[in-house]
Amino acid sequence: MAKKQDDDKLAAALKAVEEMRPGIKVGLGTGSTVSYFIEALGKEGLDVPVVCSSRDSEQKATKAGLKIMELNKAISDSNRPMLDVYVDGADEIDPLYNMIKGGGGALTREKIVAAASLEFICIVDGSKIVKQLGKFPLPIEVLEFAEVYVTNELTELGGQVVKRKGFKTDEGNIILDVTGLDFSDPLQLETELNNIPGVVENGIFSVRNADKVIVGKNGKAEYI
Repeated sequence: MAKKQDDDKLAAALKAVEEMRPGIKVGLGTGSTVSYFIEALGKEGLDVPVVCSSRDSEQKATKAGLKIMELNKAISDSNRPMLDVYVDGADEIDPLYNMIKGGGGALTREKIVAAASLEFICIVDGSKIVKQLGKFPLPIEVLEFAEVYVTNELTELGGQVVKRKGFKTDEGNIILDVTGLDFSDPLQLETELNNIPGVVENGIFSVRNADKVIVGKNGKAEYI
């Protein structure tokens, strides 16, 4: 099963590389499917500066020979104040292209880079497609100072909260993984969670959802 899933991730990544062209500015997400994309983009040899959403992706992009730019520098040009495209995976994605992301803990930077991009291409294997979000635990980045308060607030909303052990984000914050929340309105839930003092960001992507979704299935990729 793992081999088949890896083949599907690779197929989706290779399909996304076909959309790249010289001179565009590319945002890179984080995770196993994006790792395939980074490696393939490096082999393609295109002149495309990249902005990374995590130290992990930056290390992989460096190894792949890609030109790395800081986000602030990449969008400081008044004539081109946005990245052209952001490529990332998802832990879950629904028919409206709402997503849960952040299984790797990079959700805050991922959401920033996605928001700073003109287009968001999501690359996933078929197991990530769901009718409704919520089975995958929702990652929420939280200031450590506010851990107990935020946990109590999430519990009041019906959530079961588990602190991710031994993990700190690139910004030095903790991750709370939450199940049991009501995902019937992802946009409302995304906003409600971010209004809790101490929450830095949550892993629901519905304010900035995907523009295109490429799904790998049976070793082949297609747009849905």
